[in-house]
Amino acid sequence: MVSLVLFVGLIIFLLMVCAFSIAYIKSDNTVADLAWGLGFIVVAWASFIKAGTYQPLGYVVCSLVTLWGVRLFIHINLRNKGRGEDPRYKEMRLRWGAAAFVHSFFKVFMLQGFLLLVIAYEVIVINNNPYAPFSFLAVLGVALWIVGFLFESIGDYQLYTFMKDPSNKGKIMMSGLWQYTRHPNYFGEICMWWGIYALAYMAPFGLSALISPCAITFLLLFVSGIPMTEKMFADNPAFNEYKKRTSVLIPWFPKK
Repeated sequence: MVSLVLFVGLIIFLLMVCAFSIAYIKSDNTVADLAWGLGFIVVAWASFIKAGTYQPLGYVVCSLVTLWGVRLFIHINLRNKGRGEDPRYKEMRLRWGAAAFVHSFFKVFMLQGFLLLVIAYEVIVINNNPYAPFSFLAVLGVALWIVGFLFESIGDYQLYTFMKDPSNKGKIMMSGLWQYTRHPNYFGEICMWWGIYALAYMAPFGLSALISPCAITFLLLFVSGIPMTEKMFADNPAFNEYKKRTSVLIPWFPKK
């Protein structure tokens, strides 16, 4: 298992070096966001082939990760088309000044690579399992993943179409799934990784794989997800009203 994790770690390192090189040439660290989803696909299939167990559950989890990663890559491409570098990365570049090259390599790409390895660890555990029959828990895990995928993809699509409409400039998305939760995409993301953990639970090293869904949940709840997003709208009166009546994460009927 250790050798498999080290192998995947090397693959991720090389992938992030390539992504950083492209970002440096383009002067656009948004490449890191595109590399994120694709990185999980590479990790899933690389660990599956390297482990050589070729069990059905491995095919299932690699297919799920591929579906998620491709959708995310397409979504980010469409969202960023014609926008240039993400404002977050622009701000970082200005703040880092002449040292932006070094900071970008370690604080954007290498950090993201490390987080990718931690979150994808549960996929590695599944692929390393030589005997992984479909259990009732695995079926529940796939069902939870499907729910999460629908929430994330529908939520992202609704927000994308809302933002594309010029008449909505400066407005807050409050319809569709967004009337039941302020972050349907993050809710979906969390559900998907907990769903995959259900497939890893019974495998050797399954308990250690708990770090994966816990890590993505912590990041979205307390670090780069909800806090960063809501900070952008902290001074918006419409958002503050929306915030009072709408669940932060778990979908529920809005307060009247």
